[in-house]
Amino acid sequence: MIADDHPVVLVGVRKALELDGDWDVVGEAHSGCELVPLAGRIDADVILLDLQMPSLDGLDCLDRLRARDPDVKVVMLASQTDPETVAAAFEHGACGFIVKNVEVADLGPSIHAALDGGAYRPYGLPGLTDALVAKRAGLSKREFDILAAVARGLSNREIAHELWISEPTVKFHLTSVYRKLDVPNRTAAARWALENGIQAKTSDRP
Repeated sequence: MIADDHPVVLVGVRKALELDGDWDVVGEAHSGCELVPLAGRIDADVILLDLQMPSLDGLDCLDRLRARDPDVKVVMLASQTDPETVAAAFEHGACGFIVKNVEVADLGPSIHAALDGGAYRPYGLPGLTDALVAKRAGLSKREFDILAAVARGLSNREIAHELWISEPTVKFHLTSVYRKLDVPNRTAAARWALENGIQAKTSDRP
C-alpha cells in the first residue's frame, strides 16, 4: 500500500514496484486520514508512507497505524535526510526509511531489506553516522564499539586489549549485543553489522 499526497510520486512508486516484479499495489492514499481507514480494510504486507502529508503527517499516521496493529510493517518515504528526522521515524516504529531520490531499481530491494530487519540506515542516502544505527538498535556506546570490533574479525582477547577492558567484560557486553540484535552468535552479529553499514573503528589506544 502506498500513501503520498503527490500524484506523480504515487505513479512513480507504483511503476517502480511493478518493474521490480515482487510487489502488487493493493491500495493508494493521498493523505494520512485516508490511509488509516484504508489500512483497516485492506491487509497489506507493507505500507510505504510519505513523511509529509496534509491533515495527518507521516509520524502521526504511523502512530495510529501501530495503535491499531502493533505488527504493521511501515516503511517511510521522505525527502528529508537529517538524522533527527530519520531517528524519529524509527522511534515511532517504522521498519525502514527510504529517501525519495533512491534509484528506481533499488526501491524493491530496499523494501525487502526493511522487512528482513536490515534497514537501520535510510536507503538512498549514504554516509549517516554510526550513532544513528546504534541508537535504533538500542546499543550502548561500549556495545557498539565491541560489535564494530567483532565485524573487523577481532577475538575477545584482542577486543579486550584494544578497548582496555577484561575478557569477561567483553563476553558480558556481547551477550547483551546478541540479545538486542536478536542474533544467535558472533557470526550473525558480524553479518548484522556489515549489512547495516557499520564502519570499522580502530581504537585510539597507542
